[in-house]
Amino acid sequence: MRLPLVLTVAGSDSGGGAGIQADLKTMLALGTHGMSVIAAVTAQNSLGVQGYWELPAEAVKAQYRSVVDDIGVQAVKTGMLASAPLVETVAELLAGTDAPVVVDPVGVSKHGDSLLAASALESVRRALLPVATLATPNLDEVTQLTGVEVTDETGLRRAADALLALGPRWVLVKGGHLPGDAVDLLTDGTEEHWLRARRLDNRHTHGTGCTLASAIAAGLAKGLTVPEAVQAAKEYVTGAIAAGFALGEGIGPVDHGWRFRQPLS
Repeated sequence: MRLPLVLTVAGSDSGGGAGIQADLKTMLALGTHGMSVIAAVTAQNSLGVQGYWELPAEAVKAQYRSVVDDIGVQAVKTGMLASAPLVETVAELLAGTDAPVVVDPVGVSKHGDSLLAASALESVRRALLPVATLATPNLDEVTQLTGVEVTDETGLRRAADALLALGPRWVLVKGGHLPGDAVDLLTDGTEEHWLRARRLDNRHTHGTGCTLASAIAAGLAKGLTVPEAVQAAKEYVTGAIAAGFALGEGIGPVDHGWRFRQPLS
């Protein structure tokens, strides 16, 4: 039996909680074969991002072609792309690939560190979002990309409309930064799906966005519809957040392998 093939194009997290590392762990946990194109390398731990270095565009393109041309791919997830040249390069590659694309428009880290050059925002709007099957921004990224500021649930629909105008087929506006239960809005402009989950009392949530986008991509690679893939991913991530654990002196990661843990006797 051949496993569904999922490719992540993102940055490496040296602390192992987010980025490429979180993506591959998630893909493994959800029964798919994960592959990677590294766009940037970060020096990162539980306290924050100490620095990052983007790879040359030709290195990113070579990795992508090496994987896709030989192995193939059934879904792609993008994360940290760092700069305008990398965003443009990846968007061009995706436009020529016959597979659903989940774009996580990573702008800042969990600690508030910038992971995308300001000059790259226009490239994300003009080149990357139009090739996305689904875009999964958090509220800070919504504001970066559209100027829309969301302060309550009623603003999620306005944010979704502004994002859909930039070209993705679907958007998932993540409302995790709002008070109360964690609520997200998934829409293609015609149908709406409101996803709610109880807010968990656990500060160890590093990698949540990367994990969610990768879980959605895994679902799409298995043949699920966008709403089905998002619902399944939301359930997986909620469990991963509940099992998030301390690591280092700061914010620990979610537990990508929570479904495999055996209860203590």
